[in-house]
Amino acid sequence: MLSHLLKATGVGADDNGNKKMKSEKIKGTVVLMKKNVLDFNDFQASFLDGFHELLGKRVSLQLISAQHGDTGKQDMMKQQSSCFPFMFVWGWIRGRNFTSNGLQGKLGKPAYLENWISTETSVAAGESRFSVDVDWEEEIGTPGAILIKNNHHSEFYLKTVTLEHVPGHGRIHFVCNSWVYPDKKYEKDRVFFTNKTYLPHEMPETLRKYREEELKALRGNGEGELQEWDRVYDYAYYNDLGDPDKDPEYARPVLGGSAKYPYPRRGRTGRPPTKSDPNTESRIPLLLSLNIYVPRDERFGHLKMSDFLAYALKSIVQFIVPELEDLTDGTRNEFDSFEDVLELYYGGVKLPSGPLLDNLIKNIPFEMLKEIFRTDGANLLQYPVPQVIQDSKTAWRTDEEFAREMLAGVDPVIIRLLEEFPPKSKLDPKVYGNQNSAITKEHIEHNLEGLTVEEALSGNRLFILNHHDTLMPYLRRINSTTTKTYASRTVLFLRDDGTLKPLAIELSLPHPNGDIFGAVSKVYTPAEHGVEGSIWQLAKAYVAVNDSGVHQLISHWLNTHAAIEPFVIATNRQLSVVHPIYKLLHPHFRDTMNINAFARQILINGGGILELTVFPAKYAMEMSSVIYKDWNLLDQALTTDLKKRGVAVDDKNSPNGLRLLIKDYPYAVDGLEIWFAIEKWVRDYCLFYYKTDEMVQQDPELQAWWKELREEGHGDKKNEPWWPKMQTREELIDSCTIIIWVASALHAAVNFGQYPYAGYLPNRPTISRRFMPEQGTSEYAELESNPDKVFLKTITAQLQTLLGISLIEILSRHSTDEVYLGQRDTPDWTSDEPPLAAFEEFGKRLSVIEKRIVEMNKDDQLKNRVGPVNVPYTLLYPTSEGGLTGKGIPNSVSI
Repeated sequence: MLSHLLKATGVGADDNGNKKMKSEKIKGTVVLMKKNVLDFNDFQASFLDGFHELLGKRVSLQLISAQHGDTGKQDMMKQQSSCFPFMFVWGWIRGRNFTSNGLQGKLGKPAYLENWISTETSVAAGESRFSVDVDWEEEIGTPGAILIKNNHHSEFYLKTVTLEHVPGHGRIHFVCNSWVYPDKKYEKDRVFFTNKTYLPHEMPETLRKYREEELKALRGNGEGELQEWDRVYDYAYYNDLGDPDKDPEYARPVLGGSAKYPYPRRGRTGRPPTKSDPNTESRIPLLLSLNIYVPRDERFGHLKMSDFLAYALKSIVQFIVPELEDLTDGTRNEFDSFEDVLELYYGGVKLPSGPLLDNLIKNIPFEMLKEIFRTDGANLLQYPVPQVIQDSKTAWRTDEEFAREMLAGVDPVIIRLLEEFPPKSKLDPKVYGNQNSAITKEHIEHNLEGLTVEEALSGNRLFILNHHDTLMPYLRRINSTTTKTYASRTVLFLRDDGTLKPLAIELSLPHPNGDIFGAVSKVYTPAEHGVEGSIWQLAKAYVAVNDSGVHQLISHWLNTHAAIEPFVIATNRQLSVVHPIYKLLHPHFRDTMNINAFARQILINGGGILELTVFPAKYAMEMSSVIYKDWNLLDQALTTDLKKRGVAVDDKNSPNGLRLLIKDYPYAVDGLEIWFAIEKWVRDYCLFYYKTDEMVQQDPELQAWWKELREEGHGDKKNEPWWPKMQTREELIDSCTIIIWVASALHAAVNFGQYPYAGYLPNRPTISRRFMPEQGTSEYAELESNPDKVFLKTITAQLQTLLGISLIEILSRHSTDEVYLGQRDTPDWTSDEPPLAAFEEFGKRLSVIEKRIVEMNKDDQLKNRVGPVNVPYTLLYPTSEGGLTGKGIPNSVSI
């Protein structure tokens, strides 16, 4: 009976009813990177791997069928299903499991990578290419996945596996891009799927259990300290910034998990708590910072790591602060003149001698030393000349450039339309008293080019850079440190030529008798000459200090780095690698967890570089937590942000239905082009896979992903009413567009201009150390006699300047292996032709935008695109070379 059924369904059988299966050898190619290539030629690993090869402990590959189930498991099911013989046979013939979705695909015979020992490595890329002969059997049919076992001593990075001439299918490609550790490190086998894309219900039934088990492994069990070979993505609070065991001075509040200090979640490491505080996670030693846990596949690639290390060594200051203090003369730590500052770029700074520096240099590979230090024995630390002073050493001091950088500088996301005059505070008057502005008509009306204040308001000609309400609640505490600064409001006028003109700067302090008594404010207006001109330059410097701090903490760190990390974690935990939304978003998460982990270790931690170099000092991260209380995912959409700040309005007659009130607003003009290109790409892609809203609603992985993002990743905001419900294709398209925009273009706009504009610290000082000189004081007399020296004694000191510019030089560089918007690191990321065509179209649209940016930067009528400093706006120019370029949009928050 069985043989007749088999023949009837086209399956061959012998006279005894046994299936006769065809088998043949198929050729495969495996591309990987050996550990010894990536770990500065770890010859021990290379030797041990070769020794394991000789012992027969090799790297093997097995095919997993997408069509037929494992017959061994089916035979067991057959015995359990004897009361349903016909149903069982029919289910077996179709290669399906009719009783549950736990059936696993048929596993082929192991095939071994050939010539491991003799295969040479490409010097340029570090890649090795291996041949493999795979036994294909008819019982396998079409392979849907492969099982890889590493029986060597050390791990390797598996890039791709390609099978040629698979019967009935042709070429099959597997994009792996994953570290494979020795098999003994894993509880479950490592499985990689083909480059096909499947919604959960479309997944071949024989592969579903593999899909489920892979996600289960990535979620982990929430227990224990995670090791480098663990692949676990999990959540934790920011409870690792403080170091109370070192000194109570380094204790910091836990960010996240409370109404007082809400925060996005970070990746869990599972390190034990400190001895002093059970709620604070212990820290790893500074010299082991590169070993901080992130899932291995989230670590920098070898080219990125070598680039990062080479330039990070310019920021070795945390190891050699005593020596740097000697260098900067701890007794005064001052620049005497602007010529002293320029010497950093045109002359260099002699490195201090000292045992710690000597020891560090001994342990740095020679190739890296060449990148950092001159090799003529002079040991000069010389910085590249920032773009802002390349054309002119003084143009940065003009009012036009001061205002232009609010539209085209490194923090172009704060300025907003002034809708009422005088500006009003939103702080609670019961707590903070009267915090409304002290700026009057008399301060500004003479400078409105013939308009009244009312006319300027109604004509949308007044704008404000407002750092008052953000800072005032913290100002008393901030000024108890070495910082001495003000809350600030800067009012600007939009001129007929499209440029902005500063009208007034208000500097405010808390009332000495208590917050309830309101603010003590003073208003400064533009002046060019004499002591009034010097005071005006100082007023602009206080504004720049505020903007620098808000930029680093909020615009940059909180709104891109910290806000994106929960999306990285949730995507890996809830969306399979074959899910279309995983494939859409995954390139935009590259290196984010790694750079954020480094930041927690050396940058935003208690006593770290950020606290040393920005004005809020030890209150910096705490302050960013308070700002997060107002964070709203939907507000991160560029179109929403521009309208909320009042700088754009809906207008059906304008391109894309949006009209800018400042027509020559380079960030917004270029940003909107990029935004709508991303939105078009995301729409084309999502509509290909989701034909109806019901498909969105009925996708269990997608719904679990969105639920976890809201309830875990951004758990402190889970009850906010603005969260998209993820019930429609439009909600999916909008959400994915925002995620990609934030990770790529928004981060590029606020990151890669740091060195071009702030590498020259007088242009964007990060700290103010003295209050404005008052008439009748010795400081005021010094301001009259030597204004430049007073300016430099007020802003960032010499040591902090070296720290700050070392840091932002690293952060502003592109690695040589960067992947930019519109690019993928492999062309075979999906086998579906329409999405590949849509992605190609996306790339072409970005190329058109690049040409338009170049043309606009040549247009003399668009004065804000280049400005007095002659720095063209290229921060949203999509592509770039490696290095310090001031352009390029990487796919992800990768530095």
